[in-house]
Amino acid sequence: MGQSLVQNYIHIIFSTKHREPLIQPPVEQELHAYLGGICNRLESQSIIVGGYTDHIHILCKLSKKIPLMKLIEELKSPSSKWIKTKGKSYEKFYWQDGYGAFSVNPSEIDIVIAYIANQKEHHKKKTFQDEYRAFLKKYQIEYDERYVWD
Repeated sequence: MGQSLVQNYIHIIFSTKHREPLIQPPVEQELHAYLGGICNRLESQSIIVGGYTDHIHILCKLSKKIPLMKLIEELKSPSSKWIKTKGKSYEKFYWQDGYGAFSVNPSEIDIVIAYIANQKEHHKKKTFQDEYRAFLKKYQIEYDERYVWD
């Protein structure tokens, strides 16, 4: 086979350190755009970026040219440095150490887009921790609660 054909949809989730509610207007939309721009620059087409005050969801098509871990590094480190330039209230902004990344069936892309777009409503009923545990359960990922959060 002469061609390398790849289509990996990835739903990435990570939170602020200690789930601090630091992702607020006016920086919220700018942060989402910044993260989407990083994905696009790394040829991992951003489909939607959203989240809530204490975490981020990114749906993208992972480039065949970059490992997932490198994409995560390129998302978290530069965005953490960038947001610190947005004012005194962000001087101590950090992302959690870990992340979740889940493959998405192409037939479910619209469901994931709607889910990410509806985060503010969703989190009126469910905490980030409960949401994240549900993803881990859905994808049958074993984890140690002591090490999941930071």
